[in-house]
Amino acid sequence: MCHRVTPLLISELDEALDALHETGRARVPRRDPNAVVPDAYPGKQLPLFLPDGQGGLVTATLTWGFLSPQGPSAKLVFNTRLDTALSQARSGRGLWSQAILSGRCLVPVRAFFESYTRSPERRRSEVRFTYPGHQVFLLAGVYQDDRFSVVTTEPNASVAPIHSRMPLVLGPGESAAWLGGDFGRLADRASIRLDAALAGE
Repeated sequence: MCHRVTPLLISELDEALDALHETGRARVPRRDPNAVVPDAYPGKQLPLFLPDGQGGLVTATLTWGFLSPQGPSAKLVFNTRLDTALSQARSGRGLWSQAILSGRCLVPVRAFFESYTRSPERRRSEVRFTYPGHQVFLLAGVYQDDRFSVVTTEPNASVAPIHSRMPLVLGPGESAAWLGGDFGRLADRASIRLDAALAGE
């Protein structure tokens, strides 16, 4: 499950929207190599794009993770299985039932991470995934109030050797589909090729 991402700054998202309004393309400027932007984890706030209700986007900073009321204390749920969310939407019940229908959003990142156990020493490691040819790419998300979650789906060939799930990475032109009415068709990520490298190497 996705539990760590390399986020953007809210100022970078604002610049991308300015470029979108001026040129029709949401171009993110190259980051100053001296700028240090720490990776983000569940429970932290991240800048992302929300639909503005008029066919455009606005920037917002939301907390990563929904609070599930199950059990004696609230649990932070930071990934949303697309198949589960769609099932809950059909039944009208469940944590994701409303968010998947009316709270889809876009989470811009430079990378996401997945953990796995390295054999034979059984050491836990992390793999950093990036999207070749894209310094920034979008993950599908859902939000409600001031919280969001990263949507996951079946892994493609890039991620399957590492983990049994992957974030729903959006390819070029797919953000409109995710925010539109035909978002369920994006479950299959076979066409998305990602680069993988051990974190810290």
